[in-house]
Amino acid sequence: MRTEVAIIGAGPAGLLLGALLARAGVETVILERKSRDYVLGRIRAGVLEQGTVDLLARAGVEARLRREGLVHEGFFMGFANRRLRIDLTELTGGRHVTVYGQTEVTRDLMDSRDAAGLTTIYEAEDVAIHDFDRDTPCVTWVKDGVHHRLDCDFIAGCDGFHGVCRASVPSGAIQLFEKVYPFGWLGVLADVPPCSHELIYANHARGFALCSMRSPTRSRYYVQVPADEDVGAWSDQRFWDELRLRLDPEAADRVVTGPSIEKSIAPLRSFVAEPLRFGRLFLAGDAAHIVPPTGAKGLNLAAGDAYYLSEALAEHYRERSDAGIRAYSERALARIWKSERFSWSLTMLLHRFDTMSPFEQRMQEADFRYVESSRAAQTAIAENYVGLPL
Repeated sequence: MRTEVAIIGAGPAGLLLGALLARAGVETVILERKSRDYVLGRIRAGVLEQGTVDLLARAGVEARLRREGLVHEGFFMGFANRRLRIDLTELTGGRHVTVYGQTEVTRDLMDSRDAAGLTTIYEAEDVAIHDFDRDTPCVTWVKDGVHHRLDCDFIAGCDGFHGVCRASVPSGAIQLFEKVYPFGWLGVLADVPPCSHELIYANHARGFALCSMRSPTRSRYYVQVPADEDVGAWSDQRFWDELRLRLDPEAADRVVTGPSIEKSIAPLRSFVAEPLRFGRLFLAGDAAHIVPPTGAKGLNLAAGDAYYLSEALAEHYRERSDAGIRAYSERALARIWKSERFSWSLTMLLHRFDTMSPFEQRMQEADFRYVESSRAAQTAIAENYVGLPL
């Protein structure tokens, strides 16, 4: 087999990159080690920046999002049973975010790719990338016991934090930056109406809590737990009781409980790899960076990578120019680090740390009071939350 761009990973980054390249007339093949159903079974983020919605429209997959997505013009931050609304639309000149689950984004991109007759190979085992430091890279894998090879011009590593692409880069050619947080988010998905029409991010003495949603009838809630917590120790009733304790009285009274559809613990980390280009191999999405979910940036950063890389590769084929390819890493990393800073700062503001001294606790309280009293501080949060320009 041969293609122009081999994309490793059928998550949002790889699928969106494939869709954007198809619009530009660039051939792609996507390889994914898991099954289609497994990929669609991942429960992930659901807050899309306006720029991400615009990219999905450019890729031609916005129809269902426009019908079913929930436009949010603000969100709430809670501290010590007080609630502050960040008015995104008013503070950013009319911009907003859209609540639409990552699973639905992935499904829309998969369906669009299938309808266009583009090649995606699921359950590809033992994927390996070769010769990306030369002019003739290729990818090999095993499917149903048969060995396969794909020759290509470029390889896009969109295969996640534990994928083969970043791991294939020589250690001396890449620098890794990482902060692992001592807690995770215990998340519950339930078919109950949300307790608030907009998201609530709450700092409480017992720990962080988040009230989110996937639709007017499906809610996604989280509470902060130790990183080594056993999800099996949390019954539905224990979760609902703990969630209510961490919310302000009005929000707590509005929580409707029900059986969980899914319950899991997501660890929190900040991670960036530099650079993002190694000859004819590019890293994008979770292969390149991880952000804490506090700032709702993971999927949106992956979309930004797909945009930058698609533009660079389209320029290569349309204009026979490699200027975009040479600039990809620096261009993407400039936006990545700003989003990392925002996610880190919200994580530090809204979570409780076991190692936090009384002085540090007072500093956290002072930070929140400053945001309460400062339009400039609220504007900075709003600008980052709706998404920095592409």
